[in-house]
Amino acid sequence: MSDALNVVVLAAGKGTRMRSALPKPLHRLGGKPLLAHVLDGARRLKAGRVVVVCGHGAESLRAAFPDAGIEWVVQAEQLGSGHAVIQALPKVDPGSRVLVLYGDVPLVRHETLERLAAGRDGVMLLTAEVDDPSGYGRIVRQSDGSVAGIVEHADATPEQRRIREINVGPMAAPAKWLAGACRSLKPAGLKQEIYITHAVDIALAEGLPVGAVRARSAAEAMGVNSPSQLADAWRVLRRRRAEALMEQGVRIADPQRIEIRGEVSVDRDVSLDVGVVLEGQVRLGEGSSIGPYSVVSNSSLDAGARIEAHCVVDGADIGAGARVGPFARVRPRAQLGAESRVGNFVEVKNSELGGGAKASHLSYVGDSQVGRNVNIGAGVITCNYDGRAKHRTVIGDGAFVGSGVELVAPVEVGAGAVIGAGSTITRSAPADQLTVARSRQKTLPLKKR
Repeated sequence: MSDALNVVVLAAGKGTRMRSALPKPLHRLGGKPLLAHVLDGARRLKAGRVVVVCGHGAESLRAAFPDAGIEWVVQAEQLGSGHAVIQALPKVDPGSRVLVLYGDVPLVRHETLERLAAGRDGVMLLTAEVDDPSGYGRIVRQSDGSVAGIVEHADATPEQRRIREINVGPMAAPAKWLAGACRSLKPAGLKQEIYITHAVDIALAEGLPVGAVRARSAAEAMGVNSPSQLADAWRVLRRRRAEALMEQGVRIADPQRIEIRGEVSVDRDVSLDVGVVLEGQVRLGEGSSIGPYSVVSNSSLDAGARIEAHCVVDGADIGAGARVGPFARVRPRAQLGAESRVGNFVEVKNSELGGGAKASHLSYVGDSQVGRNVNIGAGVITCNYDGRAKHRTVIGDGAFVGSGVELVAPVEVGAGAVIGAGSTITRSAPADQLTVARSRQKTLPLKKR
């Protein structure tokens, strides 16, 4: 596509059926707002201009999409889809072809939009064949298959109501013609609103060609007007995203029990168990795996890395062959080296673990530089915060930190050092030596009551 295509997105409705203070276009589907899905489609078409017609919650919408490439128009009174398009037309290039999209119809595929926007002449409608067309406008065709008009459900004859091809809403038309047609539209229906669909009647009366692009599936026609419909749309999107990964060779235990809320890149032989959630930018290396009910956000897993069950990994780099969990939390700016091990109920934050390092049980490693082949025992804590600032702990290669140790940062443990269990270390421990810091054990008699 090129500058010859302009996109108008209608997103001014109140969304009363959502029963929410949040504007309907900002309700989240698959990790991002409904409107973001529609805008992504417009951007992929490389439209010359994108105009969003907003109304209810206009300021919130603008704040959520601070994209300089979007032109915003406020529809102060919601007087119908045709009225909304009229508000947008002054922002549209008069020589362009206009693609009208709806902010609450987020599942139209890119290839469908390309077909809808193609061409320069005539009006093109998006249609879909659905099992239950009740409430939708029906596409009436001539005997030769050409579009003869759109009949609203309330006005349809019994025979027309049996038609299963419906008007989805999105349409494309020349901007100059659309401007004239919209000015000719009159309020109609019980609400006395101006409907863009009535422009089709004008096109047919003028002899302008009217065609239709049929969606690949009924799912593309899904509008989101209620929490129930939002959940239905999420089920469709979940399956689509799972299928896209499986086409790349990913083994997914149950495509209906996986949540993909971002952009995921994968190599061969990746496996995802049930209940996995992937958010943001995630890279999964060859042979990596994620166990049941783990959440991985904005992170990368190198070849053969394993996330076990019930882990949270956020903003981390997991090295080749490393193992995390079960029940571990790896927080932002954590880097786990190759073959390292972070075990159950261990938390790592803003720290580097060298290759082969292990923190297997019940430990907190924060703001630390941990060398290669270090062993961190159960219950070890790096005390990184003094109430005012964070401080760093450095542990050299091959060091052994016993169970129940507190390392009070800033502090350094030398390479090959051994820290005795139960010690509180406040000064640097030299390399290749045993350091123990315990008070003397005493036994005192108990007073009898």
